[in-house]
Amino acid sequence: MITIYPAGSRHTADHGWLKSHFSFSFAEYYNPENMNFGPMRVLNDDIVKPHRGFGAHPHREMEIVSIVLSGYLKHEYSAGHTATTTFGGVQRMSAGTGVIHSEVNPSSDEDVNFLQLWFETKENGLTPSYEQTNFDVDQLKNQLLPIVSQEPISEQTAYIHQDLTVYLSDLEKGQELTFTQKEGRRIFLFVIEGKVMINAEAVLHQRDSARITETGTLQIIAESDSRFMLIDLP
Repeated sequence: MITIYPAGSRHTADHGWLKSHFSFSFAEYYNPENMNFGPMRVLNDDIVKPHRGFGAHPHREMEIVSIVLSGYLKHEYSAGHTATTTFGGVQRMSAGTGVIHSEVNPSSDEDVNFLQLWFETKENGLTPSYEQTNFDVDQLKNQLLPIVSQEPISEQTAYIHQDLTVYLSDLEKGQELTFTQKEGRRIFLFVIEGKVMINAEAVLHQRDSARITETGTLQIIAESDSRFMLIDLP
């Protein structure tokens, strides 16, 4: 079953320095019918103005992934890690028993646009940890590149404490990919740019998403040059 969520169905919060689009119930947007998709709890599409951001704040018992789409994102973590990321980098934080961190735009003249994803962890009480990885953006071309996974796929893949894999792809117009997964699992698809058709039955445009169940094989065809994120979930 494929359920499409158009970009316009997302909740939008505009604070001037921050514009966010929430794919799931979050902050002031409460929707008991849109709390999660399996262990996936949050997908926020954030745009932050220069020299602004999220000051030091706490988290617990959650796996948090930040993927920068454009601009730069500076992260500070209470255990002493500081890192700045742009497209091609991934920040993964396991909040575990409790952590304080901040995320700010260090640029003086450029907005940062990034995706923030939260996943429930497989077990509570983990020691907090932070990791930054980098992937080769050229390897996105016409294939699914795993950038976050529980499996130790490569040095380009950030480790996460949950049975899932996050893929990115740049699919050229007319090109096709097929993704197959085990029975009983879920697929979350988010179109970052472009336009794709899935299983010859649904078309997704920029920032549309799909929540897919009971579908072992997914055929993705690019109707224009497209960038998308696919998440294989339990």
